[in-house]
Amino acid sequence: TFPLKYKTRHPLDYLRQFPHVRCRSNTLSALLRIRSEATAAIHAFFKVMEDLFKKATDTILSKCSHDAGLFHKHVAPGQEGKIEQMLKNRFIIMSYSEAIEILNRAPCVFTYKPEWGQDLQREHEKYLVEHCGGIPVFVLNYPYDLKPFYMRDNEDGPHRTVAAVDLLVPGIGELCGGSLREDRLDFLQSRLRRMGQEDAYQWYLELRQFGSTPHGGFGMGFERYLQCILGVENIKDVIPFPRFPHSCVL
Repeated sequence: TFPLKYKTRHPLDYLRQFPHVRCRSNTLSALLRIRSEATAAIHAFFKVMEDLFKKATDTILSKCSHDAGLFHKHVAPGQEGKIEQMLKNRFIIMSYSEAIEILNRAPCVFTYKPEWGQDLQREHEKYLVEHCGGIPVFVLNYPYDLKPFYMRDNEDGPHRTVAAVDLLVPGIGELCGGSLREDRLDFLQSRLRRMGQEDAYQWYLELRQFGSTPHGGFGMGFERYLQCILGVENIKDVIPFPRFPHSCVL
């Protein structure tokens, strides 16, 4: 018996049981069209995070208005207003140190106590966005010891912070992460030597030894992006064929 009933709006957790046919439902077929348009918009865009988010979202709302409207009406009512809030406002910028101060003044009790030098947990990230009125937040200049060796030392103390950035969005937390890369050979050698990894990363040092230029980069969680603009709570429901514990259904 075909598991999808005609004119029935099946819950997402029900559809998840049938990954090979769930794309025939209105919700998942709409999702696949949105994924396709989002992928094309992102691949066509070049340099910064805020403009990428806004341009890709504008493209989806323009070219997939009916499909996005299905999610905003049946899956996440009210999400359309949240997206409008994100698109019309400039994203907020704060340092990691400022973020820790805000978290320490929060009226709520976190599962993980926020402390300078510790990574931000998802509960912290979500609170920071809520504190800023649902507008995405850039958090800059993370502690030196939290980040990989290739991130650029800010020279604001003895190895205090690096030129790293995370973009936090409503309901999700971290969406993008990036940094300036350390282009100074002596800084890289010093850090790798302290880590005992200089020999293992000799090939990386040669990229600087034989010439380099100041540069940086970032990555974005594509499925998290779809969750953010569509209001889908579970990331499994924005992946065409998700795999998760106790489920490898084909």
